[in-house]
Amino acid sequence: MATMESLIGLVNKIQRACTVLGDHGGQGMSLWEALPSVSVVGGQSSGKSSVLESIVGRDFLPRGSGIVTRRPLVLQLHKTQSGAEYAEFLHTPKRRFTDFAAVRKEISDETDRITGKTKQISNIPIHLSIYSPNVVNLTLIDLPGLTKVAVEGQSDSIVEDIENMVRSYVEKPNCIILAITPANQDIATSDAIKLAREVDPSGERTFGVLTKLDLMDKGTNATEVLEGRAYRLQHPWVGIVNRSQADINKNVDMIVARRKEREYFETSPDYGHLASKMGSEYLAKLLSQHLELVIRQRIPSIISMINKTIDELNAELDRIGRPVAADGGAQLYMILELCRAFDRVFKEHLDGGRPGGDRIYGVFDHQLPAALKKLPFDRHLSLKNVQKVVTEADGYQPHLIAPEQGYRRLIDGSITYFKGPAEASVDAVHFVLKELVRKSIAETEELKRFPSLQNDIATAANEALERFREESRKTVVRLVEMESSYLTVDFFRKLHAAPEKKPEKNGNPPGPNNDHFHDTSLARIGSNVSAYIAMVSDTLKNTIPKAVVYCQVREAKRSLLTHFYAQVGRKEKERLSAMLDEDPQLMEKRTQIAKRLELYKAARDEIDAVAWK
Repeated sequence: MATMESLIGLVNKIQRACTVLGDHGGQGMSLWEALPSVSVVGGQSSGKSSVLESIVGRDFLPRGSGIVTRRPLVLQLHKTQSGAEYAEFLHTPKRRFTDFAAVRKEISDETDRITGKTKQISNIPIHLSIYSPNVVNLTLIDLPGLTKVAVEGQSDSIVEDIENMVRSYVEKPNCIILAITPANQDIATSDAIKLAREVDPSGERTFGVLTKLDLMDKGTNATEVLEGRAYRLQHPWVGIVNRSQADINKNVDMIVARRKEREYFETSPDYGHLASKMGSEYLAKLLSQHLELVIRQRIPSIISMINKTIDELNAELDRIGRPVAADGGAQLYMILELCRAFDRVFKEHLDGGRPGGDRIYGVFDHQLPAALKKLPFDRHLSLKNVQKVVTEADGYQPHLIAPEQGYRRLIDGSITYFKGPAEASVDAVHFVLKELVRKSIAETEELKRFPSLQNDIATAANEALERFREESRKTVVRLVEMESSYLTVDFFRKLHAAPEKKPEKNGNPPGPNNDHFHDTSLARIGSNVSAYIAMVSDTLKNTIPKAVVYCQVREAKRSLLTHFYAQVGRKEKERLSAMLDEDPQLMEKRTQIAKRLELYKAARDEIDAVAWK
């Protein structure tokens, strides 16, 4: 079995590592919170600071009237085999304090840095580690003293704010509560005991400490409390005799103070029979023994939590990606794999696995037919324009039977209008494909860590889409021009020409429109051309989508990054590294996850090794 010092020392080590990595809060329970620690609770001027100093054996905490502890102080005691005592703060990790008066000043300065030189409080903790052969391995959290009234310079909510802060620590199931109460105060009115009872009604986590026993009125004593008759706890009460103000003013050494405390209990007629279980040294050992017991009880749940967190961290590393290899071949392979991941997402958009591809169908089913309906054939095939075109086509020699040249010109002019909707369909699909490229890049999880590669893929994909658009535009324009290059003769052969009506003989001279044709003939020509154009429109309404899909959508699915692959294969290693230049924030996030993962794995291995020796 591991020794008490090794097990608690390991917990201290893990807690400190958690603190350095910032793994001591947030959603869910962190490893820091899963490991037991001792929170010191008491009213203002209850003697909390003196108890802590007695346990440490050093005078290092700020003193004064009113609220002195204005930020939580996480105090980790590390027992060393030998050597000088020293202290380290988390916020100044490279500075080692051997002068404990300087430690006191640093606590005050660091408190003021957050709260200012006011009487306000902050829930941002100060982390202090003390290394000494004269301490037991222990983590203690000194919390602001509970108060009932706000004094000048404090907000009206200070009483509630302090209580809420203290509660946030002591209500955690792994927190051991050290409830400090002055002996010259009625135990029934103790703020610390009242709060402890609320968060730990069974008393399993609460240790009661009576301070200032030497300041009680003559003829009175606290034996009923210390013996558990006045207020029973599951753990024994411990009496403490702190240094007097005169001793503090004289800078009486804490070692001397401990000796005087032992002498007080050993020679006291009231507490002599309890002397072996009184005093700060006994309290430190009692807490350390209980802490070891709690740690042993919690080891299975701690290991389970560690394993779960390791799995979560590994999954998170897989999600954001492992570190980039330094080898050029490995980098090229990684780039190609990332491109394929993007390509898969892009194809899912087109094929319906993700939204967006349906917008291409919308171009063909709604936008193209609507554009075809809006073409100005009514104006082009009006009687006036039909007469103008046919007359100009005849030239000086009017047609003899049917105005074939007029027909051809009217058809050619009408078919030309189809180029607008055809090219608009090409552009609309091009816009959809570009938007799908953008969305696919954003949705490819593997790419999120490489902003430079994202830009390179976007540029290459958009260049390819431009080439596809140009080819598609040429193709649809050819389709339109093919309709002009060879007319469907059978359509006109099947038309049955209606007999022309002769003008009535009413004595009126023929009007100007009757020089070559009358209105009925012009209307028939316009109607025939309109019918032919409707047939062409139906044809193009089917063939334009085929051409666009073949030239743009199909090519985008087949060869969107083909040119890019060829270019990447010819790049030097330095350029490949630049393409895999990651987002600095993501690199920092991966580094932090990797450190946390290393911490949790080491914690698991060390707990296993130490706990079950």
